[in-house]
Parts: sequence; structure tokens; C-alpha cells
Amino acid sequence: MGGAVGSYQSKCTSSTSISKDTNMPAIQIPDIVDYTDPVAVCNAADLKENEMKQVDFDEDTRVLLVKQNGRLQAVGAKCTHYGAPLNTGALGQGRVRCPWHGACFDLETGDIEDFPGLDSLPCFNVEVSSEGMVMLRAKRSDLAKSKRVKNMVARKPEDQRCFIVVGGGPSGAVCVETLRQEGFTGRLILVSRENYLPYDRIKISKAMNLDIEQLRFRDEEFYKQHDIEVWLGVGASKLDTAQKELHCTNGYVVKYDKIYIATGCSSFKPPIPGVNLNNVKTIRELDDTKSIIAAVTEETRVVCLGASFIALEAAAALVSKVASVTVVGRDKVPLKAAFGEQIGQRVAQLFEDNKVTMRMESGITEIIGDDDGKVVEVQLADESRIPCDLLILGTGSTLNTQFLAKSGVRINRNGSVDVTDFLESNVPDVYVGGDIANAHIHGLAHDRVNIGHYQLAQYHGRIAAINMCGSVKKLEAVPFFFTMIFGKGFRYAGHGSYKEVIIDGSLEDLKFVAYFVNEADTVTAVASVGRDPIVAQFSELISQGKCLGRGHIENVENREAWTAKLLEPLPLVR
Repeated sequence: MGGAVGSYQSKCTSSTSISKDTNMPAIQIPDIVDYTDPVAVCNAADLKENEMKQVDFDEDTRVLLVKQNGRLQAVGAKCTHYGAPLNTGALGQGRVRCPWHGACFDLETGDIEDFPGLDSLPCFNVEVSSEGMVMLRAKRSDLAKSKRVKNMVARKPEDQRCFIVVGGGPSGAVCVETLRQEGFTGRLILVSRENYLPYDRIKISKAMNLDIEQLRFRDEEFYKQHDIEVWLGVGASKLDTAQKELHCTNGYVVKYDKIYIATGCSSFKPPIPGVNLNNVKTIRELDDTKSIIAAVTEETRVVCLGASFIALEAAAALVSKVASVTVVGRDKVPLKAAFGEQIGQRVAQLFEDNKVTMRMESGITEIIGDDDGKVVEVQLADESRIPCDLLILGTGSTLNTQFLAKSGVRINRNGSVDVTDFLESNVPDVYVGGDIANAHIHGLAHDRVNIGHYQLAQYHGRIAAINMCGSVKKLEAVPFFFTMIFGKGFRYAGHGSYKEVIIDGSLEDLKFVAYFVNEADTVTAVASVGRDPIVAQFSELISQGKCLGRGHIENVENREAWTAKLLEPLPLVR
């Protein structure tokens, strides 16, 4: 019995031999010098089939050991995104999915296949001794860290091609790295409207006191090392697909061979009288949160308009720092469209328990300012007024595709762009992804959908880069959303309409699973709080081409019996 896994993008075997036939190519033997001496971590008999076990390689290094199909494989034990223990995650066929946020890693190579995150897992060479002990070797360069960057090629001056990535958000950040990982050796330009290197923007509405050094994915040296030109503070003003030229706001016009556009969204300001007063803020980018924090004191009275995730996250982040926070929302309960009324009511209670005033089934009809042009109060739909020193608008967004007008790229009425299953637009060599893409997803949605999820944006960046480099990789995304509110982790995977929400567990204790069931008695999505890894397991199930029906969750005594389907053979694709 011998397990073998690869380090980086190559596979290393646990036993090797050299051919004596000189006409046959010799089998490549891993350079043992690069690896540590073998370390015994457990008895092979300790692992059952399809079991995951966390073992200690040394006092600082934890390893995830997996037995599947009678074979042992070993990778890093922590998700490279936020460090979740992968042994508590969702095991699929040859891969493991993070229990917190759904990132997915190949057990053979450790490579990241689904997001969030950027980095892959370190791999370990596995052998079983004659005494039945599992022996691991680690690549020495991996021991100092729990994550690794996949191998990236260098720029070759003789390669005259130029690929441009427009948008410095999560999708663009993944795309430029994947292009180098997939072998692109030409000129590579990342055009970013913001003045910051790509950063983890999901944190900015949850923890508003972080600076760019704590948020950015990579430092400046990383991009220089891999010959990725980063143009900060530069936007796209026009795309000329006939000439294959990108016109930029800095006056430059750049010829491209292929281009990936992931320009994301901008915050939408509704046409409310007074909306342009001082201290009326939106929250989308790092500079937005800096502006909000600069305006906050212990005496500040904050109003958040909108019961969206971003408005609620801002309210939760600020309530302990200011005099008061009031959320004004249009629906009966917050998050009703996403979670339904039952869960929405419990979310409202969670906010009220944490001293946030909820004014639902309302809206703001006027923003009143003083002689200095600062907001001092807001008028609600019932004509009542509440004091306000800082108004945060969580009122939706608009897609940043105006520069594509007259480019030949077809734009939908909402600003999104239809793409193929390979993320190419109607114009050859123009790829589109992230928030602005109208794309197919894995699951029940037969039509294209436009979804602004962070995880999906990163996934698009990877798929686009693979296809731009000449390989063929089809979209197989399962939308996965997550947030943290008052210490409670909300997870949600899937997409589609529903007629009923089946709750398993306790809403009151915020330990539950919610199954969203449609007219055909099919589960279109699953949400949870305090019940990891159930949402990751659902995401993995859908990614395997399987589905979940009402009949699978009717047994109240064991509603999670369906998770055994994860390890059943994959459906045959004809």
C-alpha cells in the first residue's frame, strides 16, 4: 500500500525505479535533497476508507492525511484562505473543500481549484513502512509556511504577445497569476482604477480599521518578480476591438492580443434629495472605509440605508464605536430575498440584541443638512425624522461597463455581458468575468445569471486565464456566499427560486441549516449558521453534477444522511 502525491504541479511517487533499457526514457526521480527525512505520523490501519485525519509532522506543521480508493495522500492541513482546519471540511472525489468558505483543493497536487483564496496547499510524499507506519516527507521549502504559490513562468522577451487584464479586484488578481502559472510568457498588464494593489475587499465592511498592508494579496515585489505590470490609478476609457486597442484614462493606448475585463461594480446613490451632502457615504472600496472611519466619533449617530449584506456588515462593525446605529430597510425583515422571512426575522433580532435599531418597511425620502453642508437628520417614509451625523448607503450597485459602448461587445440592459462557458464574449479574444459577467453556473439555473459573489469572481479569473492560454476549461461554478455578523458565520451555496424553506436545527440558538426547496421539490440552495461543513458539502455535491431533493431531507432524525452521496461514483457524462 503506498500513497503518492505531488509537490507543486508535478507528481512525486513514493517508490521509483530506473529503466535498464537505454532506449526508454529514464523515470524522473524526485530530488531527495529537497525533501526532509521521513517522519512517522500514524499507523496506516488508523485510517478508514474515505477518512480525513489531521496529523503532526513536527511541532509547527500540521498535515491532512486522506485515505481514498485504498490510497493515502497528504496535503497541508489548513485552508490557505483564512486557515480553516480542512479535516473538518467536505471530502469529495479526489479533493477537499473548506468548511468555512468553500475553497477547494486537489488532493493529488494541492492546487486550489475553487475559491476564495489565492494559494495552493503544500504536498507531502507518502510511504508506508514495512511495519505499517505512515511515513511523510516534506519539501523543505514548504515547512516554513502553510501555503504555496504555484510555479509561474518568466517573461520571455522574444514573446511579443500582450495580454491585458482590466480590473484590480479579486477576479483580475487571480487572472494575472493564473496566466503566468499556465505558461503565458508575453507582456502582461494589470490595469487597476484604484490606487492600491489587489486586496481582500470582503474585509472592508466587516473590519473597517484595516490598512492596505493587512488587506493586500501580494506586495509590489511579487508583481515585479513575475513581470506583471501593474498600472494603479488607471481606468479603461474605451475598448476598440477592431484595432485590438485599450484606451486608458492616463492617455495610454495599448495593443492587446487577448484581454480579460473584470471591472466590477460601483456603488449606486439613489436620487434622494440631499444625497450629495457631506457625510453621506457609500461602502465599496478601501477609500470608502477610510472616509467612514475618519468621520466616526463616540458621539456619531449612524444611519445605514438598506438591509443588504454590506449595509448590515457596516452596522455591525460600527455599533460598538459610535453613539447609535439605525438600519432603515424596505422589506419587512432584512435579507428576506436571500434567506426568507423566518431567517430574516432572526437576523433582525440579532441586530436588535446588539443595540442596532431596525426601522423596516421604510425608506428615506429626504436627507437634511446644516449650513455647512453636513447631514444632520433624515426623513423616513412615514415623515418622521431621526438624527443622523453619518449616513451609509447600502443601496445596490451599477456595473462598470460604460467604456464598452460602441466596442462591439454586446451589453445587456443591466450593464452585464453575456459570455460563453469559457468566459469569452461575442467578440473573439475578449474575455469577461466577475460581477459584470452574465454566465452559466453549475446546478439548476439553465439560463445565464449575473451574480456578484467574491468567490465566483476569483473562479472566473482562473477559468478565463486557462482559456486565454489555449487550454479548454468550462465553467463549473457553484455560487458560495459567506459573511460574519456579530461573531456568527452565515454560509450560503447555490442559486435559484424557492417556494419553501425547511429549517433543521434552532433559529433561536443560531445553529441551523436551511434548505431552500423549489416547486419541483428540488433543493436549490442551502444556508447555515453554526453547522459547518454542511454548506460546503452541498456545494461539493452540486459541483459533482448531483442534486438534492426533498426526499433526501425528509427524515427529521437524520437530515444529513444525504452527505453520503458525496462519495458515490460521479454521474456518467455522455
